[in-house]
Amino acid sequence: MAENQTQRKLTAILSADVKGYSKLMGDDDESTVTTITAYRKIISEYIDKHQGRVVDTPGDNILAEFSSALNAVNGAIDIQRTLETENGKLPDNRRMAFRIGINLGDIIHKDDRIYGDGVNIAARIENLADPGGICISRNVFDQIKRKVPQGFEYLGEHTVKNIAEPVTIYKVLTKPEYAGKVIGEKRFLGRMSRKVAMAFILVLATVTGVLVSYYIYLHQSGRIDPASVEKMAFPLPDKPSIAVLPFDNMSGDSDQIYIADGISENIIAALSKIPELFVISRNSTFNYKGKPVKVQQIAEDLGVRYVLEGSIQKSGERLRVTAQLIDALKGNHVWSEKYDRKLEDLFAVQDDITLNIAVAMQVELTEGEQAQVHHQTENLQAWSLAVKAHGLFETYRKDDNAKARELFERSVELDPHYAYAWTYLGWTYWIDAVYYHMYYDRKEWLENAETMAQKALSINDKSSDAYALLSGVYLSQGKYDEAVTAGNKAVSLDPNGSENHAIVAITMQNVGDGEAVVALINQAMRLNPNFPPWYWYRLGIGYRLLGRYEESAAALKKRVDIAEKANKPIFGIYLSLATTYSMMGRVEEAKAAVAKALEVNPKITIETWCKSQLYKDPKEVEKIRDALSIAGLR
Repeated sequence: MAENQTQRKLTAILSADVKGYSKLMGDDDESTVTTITAYRKIISEYIDKHQGRVVDTPGDNILAEFSSALNAVNGAIDIQRTLETENGKLPDNRRMAFRIGINLGDIIHKDDRIYGDGVNIAARIENLADPGGICISRNVFDQIKRKVPQGFEYLGEHTVKNIAEPVTIYKVLTKPEYAGKVIGEKRFLGRMSRKVAMAFILVLATVTGVLVSYYIYLHQSGRIDPASVEKMAFPLPDKPSIAVLPFDNMSGDSDQIYIADGISENIIAALSKIPELFVISRNSTFNYKGKPVKVQQIAEDLGVRYVLEGSIQKSGERLRVTAQLIDALKGNHVWSEKYDRKLEDLFAVQDDITLNIAVAMQVELTEGEQAQVHHQTENLQAWSLAVKAHGLFETYRKDDNAKARELFERSVELDPHYAYAWTYLGWTYWIDAVYYHMYYDRKEWLENAETMAQKALSINDKSSDAYALLSGVYLSQGKYDEAVTAGNKAVSLDPNGSENHAIVAITMQNVGDGEAVVALINQAMRLNPNFPPWYWYRLGIGYRLLGRYEESAAALKKRVDIAEKANKPIFGIYLSLATTYSMMGRVEEAKAAVAKALEVNPKITIETWCKSQLYKDPKEVEKIRDALSIAGLR
């Protein structure tokens, strides 16, 4: 084809991608690259064998075109059968399952690339396919239904993004028992008399009218307005996503707020342990506490499909808990329940809600994950103290941290097997050792923190928070390899834990792994869209380690702006920004940042700043020393 020549033609388009590719890369990028390279070769060979052409292979996606719909489907069947055999040779956690979607449509062909709705529809159909499966559009089905031995399942009409008309989808069934069958299609009128058909239509019209009226009522009431994917602040994750809102306290007693907050936090923590889900951090969902915000807006703000809301009402020793799970895209309730129980049954209610959410969102829990859903204490008073203590701990202020430590200590006295309380008791020691070491014995406080973490793990060896604490302790003790191992364990156990991602990023920064820092902080930001400002600081340092100075300066400048706007300037942020500016050769801006740092802390010197750094490689500290020297710090 001549360069820049544009042609239109009817083409069968095959789109394929890997289900869960990001997780595979995160767990073992080298092995994932090796596997996808081998699988791409297999896929390309079958595309060529069936007279197709590979158009593009961005990331884990493969786009191909065929002159025949039959060739495209036969090629897809051969591909999936071969990849199933290849996956059988791999461990379960390393298997790579492709989803394939095929559409027949009019496309624009230019410079060996293809464009148009036909391509977009193929990509959307691919997203509806099961891992290892094939889905096709109605026009492909019409072309091949009598030409292949496979069966089909009618999946109905689907509204797909940026396509005006709904697309009818069929799943290809490759098992022999489905050969020649079409499951799910129903045709009534051909088997009915005209009289019966008319009666059926009248009944259907009446029912439809009632349903439409009910929908209009709900829609106009403002209770269930569908969210728009186009208006979402973030792309929807490739797995079921949820935001758990803080439960409303309907008791009329402000002292009972901690029960409502605790229920919400426990449900978030339990759901976060399920790797098949994407769960927004409590720091972001609690931003809506007490605000009259619609579910639609929350879903669009946070980029999620499902929203859980609920309330509690305590009367004496009785507790009423209501909860409802909403599919924000469809604007309807997926599941709702009301519980009237004794207060002592609170944890059973929480577990029941969590499991119902997981089932409603079509996530299959393994036995191990079900065990993790359950709370770690049956002592209501111990739980109450821990919830109150956590609120104080999160301020990171010296006095509040001391009060939190007292409450956590009382909690573990009441229940010595409460791993959560032991973990956060350890965190209070770590906070004091790192940030307030001038008031305490740093070495002793770090040892206390380590002891608490090990105690928590002896009770619950799946505690991601305890491993994150160990990572911080080991880093502060200069045990870098141990810090990285514990950090990786924390993230793997809690793939939705935004704070643990960010904490582990600190460890990876100090071992010099800039790529890991940037990846961890970006994921933490996505999990917690209302993330704390210090995430910007760590992102800036990560970019600097990679030599991406413009991005480093931009992130650090955002952190500076937030601190200045709050009238809480921090000298360390200014020094880090000065270091980046100096490394970029922007010396005057570096000197200005140093001057700002000295306004906050006139006693700071290169020596005292460098002594506070925890980098494993002394060369990183020397780079900082040289940069600050150029920037004029004494």
